Amino acid sequence: MTRIDAKFAELKAEGKKAFVSYIMAGDPDYDTSLEIVKALPKAGVDIIELGLPFTDPMADGETIQLAGQRALEAGQTLQRTLDLAAEFRKEDNTTPIVLMGYYNPIYNRGVEQFLQDAKAAGIDGLIVVDLPPEEDDELCIPAQAAGLNFIRLATPTTDDKRLPTVLQNTSGFVYYVSVTGITGSAEAQAGNVGPEVARIKAATDLPVIVGFGINTPEAAENIASVADGCVVGSAIVKEIGASKSVEDVANFVASLADGAHRA
Repeated sequence: MTRIDAKFAELKAEGKKAFVSYIMAGDPDYDTSLEIVKALPKAGVDIIELGLPFTDPMADGETIQLAGQRALEAGQTLQRTLDLAAEFRKEDNTTPIVLMGYYNPIYNRGVEQFLQDAKAAGIDGLIVVDLPPEEDDELCIPAQAAGLNFIRLATPTTDDKRLPTVLQNTSGFVYYVSVTGITGSAEAQAGNVGPEVARIKAATDLPVIVGFGINTPEAAENIASVADGCVVGSAIVKEIGASKSVEDVANFVASLADGAHRA
């Protein structure tokens, strides 16, 4: 059982929905980013998604693209992202960390070396948005053999024919992308999301978490009410990009977490 599996079991026992937060590792700089990550569990975050900065983030909108640029300009690398996770683990050995990004930096490190280093740093799961199920032998299957969850995205265009392929080697949870398009591009609507979540849940026992288009406590509550939880990324990254203090970012995250936990 991974930390992710344990967290969902704990939430289920408490009758609570999950609140997942995304931040870009190293944004605006390593030290501030580490402070923010350390503050997230205290703000009510159940699972941390840690973005891996990359020069060509094709699934991301302007907010997260800019965060990646800030992080890269401040010297953030794959190694420093793993270092940040390892530093966080010195104080928190229970909050799951999912590394989210693109395959190129992992490929450059070498899959075997990367998985060894990620495991040692305390990473629990991976979301690699540019590796489709047809490429599962590349990273997904080795990652699961190494004890890391490999989390797959399902989208509004994932039809009933495609869904079994998407779910085949997925573990931890399914990330349902609530809107078509890039991050931060539209608002999620519970009326649209609910039937899609139900369709996915009919095909898997895994929790279904909804992300993209959630930027207020009310939206977090509405979306979490029709799923097993929700993810907020761009709205939090925007607060960081506005040079808000760590305390202000944490307070904003806490308001979103409270919304999700009310569902």
